[in-house]
Parts: sequence; C-alpha cells; structure tokens
Amino acid sequence: MTALQDEPQSPLAIPDYRRFWLARFLSVGATTGMVVVLGYQLYDVARSQYGMSISGAAFQLGLLGLAQFLPVLLLTPVAGLVADRFDRRTVAGCALLLDMAIALCLALVTWHGVLSLPLLFGLGALHGTARVFIGPALSAVTPNIVPLPLIPRAIAISAMAWQTGSVFGPAVAGLMFAQWAALPYWMSTALLAGATVLIFRLRRLPPPAENRKAHPYSQLVGGLTFVWKDRFLFGCVGLDLFAVLLGGATALLPVYARDILMVDGLPVGANGLGLMRAAPGAGAVLVALFLSRRPIESGVGAKMLLAVAVYGAATIGFGFSRNYVVSLAMLAALGGADMISVFIRGTLIQLHTPDAVRGRVSAISGLAISASNELGEMQSGVAAALLGATGAVVFGGVGAIFITILWAVWFPELRRVRSFADESLHQKEHAT
Repeated sequence: MTALQDEPQSPLAIPDYRRFWLARFLSVGATTGMVVVLGYQLYDVARSQYGMSISGAAFQLGLLGLAQFLPVLLLTPVAGLVADRFDRRTVAGCALLLDMAIALCLALVTWHGVLSLPLLFGLGALHGTARVFIGPALSAVTPNIVPLPLIPRAIAISAMAWQTGSVFGPAVAGLMFAQWAALPYWMSTALLAGATVLIFRLRRLPPPAENRKAHPYSQLVGGLTFVWKDRFLFGCVGLDLFAVLLGGATALLPVYARDILMVDGLPVGANGLGLMRAAPGAGAVLVALFLSRRPIESGVGAKMLLAVAVYGAATIGFGFSRNYVVSLAMLAALGGADMISVFIRGTLIQLHTPDAVRGRVSAISGLAISASNELGEMQSGVAAALLGATGAVVFGGVGAIFITILWAVWFPELRRVRSFADESLHQKEHAT
C-alpha cells in the first residue's frame, strides 16, 4: 500500500514534468507569436514594398511555408536520430537557444527597418531548422519522466501547454505589433530564454544503451522502416499529414485580416489577425482542460476520425464567413476538434512505440505535422492564387473530410481501437 501511495497521482506532482510543461508553454508562445508576425510582415512587405497583388502576396505566404518546411523535410531523420542517441534534454535546450537567436535577429532587423522578402524567407527557414530538432526531443521526453499509467493525462496536459501558448503567443504578439513592430520579437527572445533554462534544469535523460552502440545509419533506416512496416503508426501519422495538409486555413489568415474581414467598414488588421490566430488555440485549450480531467477512454479510434471530419467542416464554415465573430467561432471549433485528434493520435503513438525508437518515431510524426502545416501553407497559397482565398479554404475543408472517409476505409485498425489500454500492450510486444 505504501508503494502505491508514493506513486504520483497526477503528472503535475512530478517536478520535472512541471518544468517541462512550463518550458513547452513558453516556447510555443514564443514561436507562434513570432510566426504570426513574420507571416503578416512578409505579406505586408510583398504588398507595400514590392507592389504585389493580393493573390501574388498570398502566394508569397505559401512560399514562406515551403521555406520553413524544407529544413524539416531534409533534417527530420537526423533530428530523430540525434534525439535517440543523445541526452534529449541537451538536444532540446540547444535547439531552443538557436531559435532564441533567430527571434533576436528578427527583433533587430525589424527595429532598424531593414526588412526584405529574402531576409524574411531566410530567417523563416532557420526557424524551421531549429524547430525540427526541438520537436522530436521534447515529444520523446514525456514517457521518460512520467509513469506509464499517467501518460494519457500527461499528453493531454502537455497539449494544453501547447494550445495555451498558441493562444497567448499570437494574441499578445498581435497587440504588441500594433504598438511597436519589433516588440513581439523581443518577447519571443525572452520567452525562449526562459524555456531553455527550464529544459536544462531537467534531470539527465541518457539514451537507451543499445542506441549508443548501434551504427547511426542502421538506426536511421530502422526508424523509417519501423513506421513504414507498422500499419497502425503509418495510419496515425498519415491521417494528420493529409487531413491538415488540405484543411489548413491559418496560412491565409493574413489575407482575411487585411483584405476580407471587416469591422465597421475597416479591415480587422494586425490586432484581428492576432485574435484569429489565437482562436484555434482557445478552442483547443477548452477541450484540453476537459481531457486532462476526463481523458477519452472508449471508442478512441472512431472519435479521432470524427474529430478530423469536424475539423474539415469548421474550416468550410470559416471560409464562407464574412462576419468576424462567426469566423472566430469557426476557428475555435476547428481548434477544439483538432485537439481531440491530436490527443488521441499522440497518445496512441507514444503507447505503441518502444523507447529505443521513440525519438525517431516522434521525428517522423513531427515531419507529418510540419508537412501538414508548412506544405499546407504552400498548398493554400497556390490554391488562393488559382481559386481565391475563400475557394482555397473551402476546398481544403472538403478535402479534409474526404481524407477522413478514405482513412476509415483504408485503415480499419484505427477505427476499431477501443481504448488506450489495448495499445499499451503493443509497446511490450515491439520492445521484446
């Protein structure tokens, strides 16, 4: 009885998890605020300094997404390998330091008014490089510092940190940008510094002994092969990749803020953009708060697929809306639906994956998320140039619903998953 009483009843009772949670919140708040301002600046520079049309400047947003994605595409296998061969705390901390340096550069160039499209593209690409190493290392930390029975709650609470940061960062950055353009980047620099200190205060997280002995190339290939041959993991990763790739509306938010959505006859502008960018996170936070207290325990596979379909429907609603309040509501709804999908998918992947390959699997999952976000921005920019902003968003929402239907048919094992307890047994099978 004493041993059971000594076991923590909540992830937040574990000091390392509290540090990890706060570091995740600070880093997400910093990067999401930085990215939303970067996108607005790039769109505004394209329109004002380069004289581009709305469709031409929207296409530049797509190119920015591509510039941030290419480092992710090229470096993801390396980042996963690094997370499995070295102390994950050190890897994440060093990557956060790099991102802090990028935020500082953006603050200085904005302060001195030397912005240009090549410079913004270059710094966006560097941000993608830092993020590709942060993601796998941080994602693989939770199972190392939290007991197995608490992992579903830990992931839900961790997702709440991510979503709360994604509300705080863009909303505050938009307000700061309206006051002084460089201020949000100074904020991001300070937040990333704090996150770095917290990560380095975690206990050491040395990799499994077998990872230190194995040849790096065999490990690199092994991680890719592991996901490719495991239909369950492949289905989880692919669902996020293709659904969000088509359903992402956030890339075109600067277009809606500057040229489409009006309040009292005036564009909602940078302040409105900050609130729109924060709205999905607000919806996700409410759902994450609920899940942290009452995690989904039954019918998890079917609920994950349904959540993706709702995400697509809310995207369609946002695309057609011309009322600012309705648009915020649709963005909050798609954020809440995405939170359910992310929570279920993330928990299943963590429970299904042995620790020896968790960094590489997390990297591949991160690649899918980045591909769905950055390539989704590219797809949205191209579609907006061809169909207009509204047509691009609606097309993407319909596509997300279509992908959900295909995945329910092609991967019935996802649809049939009933509980997280079933999947925790798979980890033991793979590990042995």
